[in-house]
Amino acid sequence: MAQDLHSLKQQFLEYCEIEKGRSVKTVENYDRYLTRFLTHTKVTSPAKLSEQVVREFRLWLNRQPGVAGDMKRKTQNYYLIALRAFLKYIRKQGIECLSPERIELAKVGGRDLDLITADELNRLMKSPVGDSTKALRDRAILELLFSTGLRVSELCGLSADLDLSRDEFSVRGKGDKVRVVFLSPGAKKAVAEYIKKREDMSDALFAGYGRGQTKGKDSTRLTPRSVERIVKQHAIKAGITRKVTPHVIRHSFATDLLENGADLRSVQALLGHANIATTQVYTHVTDKRLLEVHRAFHGKRRG
Repeated sequence: MAQDLHSLKQQFLEYCEIEKGRSVKTVENYDRYLTRFLTHTKVTSPAKLSEQVVREFRLWLNRQPGVAGDMKRKTQNYYLIALRAFLKYIRKQGIECLSPERIELAKVGGRDLDLITADELNRLMKSPVGDSTKALRDRAILELLFSTGLRVSELCGLSADLDLSRDEFSVRGKGDKVRVVFLSPGAKKAVAEYIKKREDMSDALFAGYGRGQTKGKDSTRLTPRSVERIVKQHAIKAGITRKVTPHVIRHSFATDLLENGADLRSVQALLGHANIATTQVYTHVTDKRLLEVHRAFHGKRRG
């Protein structure tokens, strides 16, 4: 087996996709992170990949510009996670190299959720006005995101032949895992009205219409970036000053369930989280209810 890091990287990516069953998106991310690492360090041999090389790369990475100042530690960790997986693969091939355990992830502070109020959510849902194909499409997108908690990539992957005779459908999410999501009456109605109105022949449930194009075969499947722009436009139209994305609507879906009494395990299943720890970020919404329980039931026997 070739011991050149660039060749090993290609073998590793193929291993991730075929043997490990990683999604195409995950493999693409690993490719980007590792390519940047190898390009910057200029290391070509596993034997020369030392802790010092990794440390210098981390210093360089930490000083790279991000959306708000320097690159976030969470983003830096994505590079390190990819590198650790790569090193683990190399050692599995019987090639001596730096132990992946020697690479520690940067400590990341508690995650702050971007949330909107119930009133803001209501205004957002009412933003698409009229019965044009675009207005009905946008209303269906917003209603479906809140009803199902879909990730934007999952929403964009839906097909036009979605079965609306039932109140549920299956979606293939992260890690190629399938889960069931549910349609609220409002979402079901909005999607049905949009499907009835559209005249294009796109296989995608949600199509993009350039320059007023709503007919024929030219309509293309909406991309996640396009859906993000649509949500942003309607948030601005609804007078919401904070940043609103499809993922913020997903947060609203989860917190709405918890606030109304859903248990964490059920929310985990509905969101498609592999680990319950990922879902626990939403437990802050139960704090108010716990305070009410404490006040109602604690210390009643004391004088």
